[in-house]
Amino acid sequence: MQQIILAVLLGFGVPLIMGPWLIPLLKRLKFGQTEREDGPQSHLIKQGTPTMGGLMILAGILAGTLAFSMSGMEFVLPALLTTFAYGIVGFLDDFIKVRRKRSLGLKAYQKIIGQVGISLIVALYAFNNTYIGPVIYLPFTGVEWNLGIWYIPFVMFVMIAIVNSVNLTDGLDGLASGVSLIYSVAMSIIFFIMASAAKEQGQIYYSENLSGMAVFCAAVMGACLGFLRFNSYPARVFMGDTGSMALGGAVGMMALSSRAVLLLPIMGGCFVASAISVILQVGSYKLRKKRVFKMAPLHHHFELKGIPETKIVAMYMIITAVLCMVCLLAYV
Repeated sequence: MQQIILAVLLGFGVPLIMGPWLIPLLKRLKFGQTEREDGPQSHLIKQGTPTMGGLMILAGILAGTLAFSMSGMEFVLPALLTTFAYGIVGFLDDFIKVRRKRSLGLKAYQKIIGQVGISLIVALYAFNNTYIGPVIYLPFTGVEWNLGIWYIPFVMFVMIAIVNSVNLTDGLDGLASGVSLIYSVAMSIIFFIMASAAKEQGQIYYSENLSGMAVFCAAVMGACLGFLRFNSYPARVFMGDTGSMALGGAVGMMALSSRAVLLLPIMGGCFVASAISVILQVGSYKLRKKRVFKMAPLHHHFELKGIPETKIVAMYMIITAVLCMVCLLAYV
């Protein structure tokens, strides 16, 4: 438990220290956000706000994880590598946006190639890991389900879906970081409970690696908390795709390593809502030439209905906290 607390503190401290010099640097480099012209008009005042602040999150995750999880790296190292791999794809997307002063970065096929390639590597790793695949845990039943070779496409779908869902959720000040923070708290508790149970059963090696993932979750938690110091309304910096895609990778690896992948749509219900709202909006417009929402993702719909940005973020965080507590009942 001490290592988990220390990982939170270090993960929190790194963005807190980086912010005062990284934000002015991003301003000097003119790495500013380019807002969509068809987006909410209230967002136009955010034009030019420094982006790529996800670098602070990545630094916090790296420091907090490596400092306190070296005894159990079998799950942690792939989780870190996946987080940074998706972060690199996001960084390239952000870099193209700021250099070319447009709201679109990498082309769709380029993003797809990057995401599919990373997800395939993750799926093969998980499938061949004795402690992870090809088994998933069925929540609240105590039953495990062996997917066999179908586990590989299943994991690829999960990783691509969650990375893009977190990316879509990053649309309001403090939204993606706040929801990811709460999800990480819950997953750290789950890994801690799993590690304690494994230790009691004499599975020392497995227990150490589960503890390592608890530390990883704690580092993500701390990094998001530190980033919120600068990203809460009104945001002084945005995480950009660098941060949102990295957090998506981290969230996905937490779910895979715990075998509780089926809890992800519940605990990450707000992420899922963002993705589904976009699918419904696009599908409805193409088929019926009518929109389901005023604007997608869903948080923009609420925004255009006149709900203050801060209230929407608070609502998403409250819902995520409640959903996570419900899922924790499967472990206590």
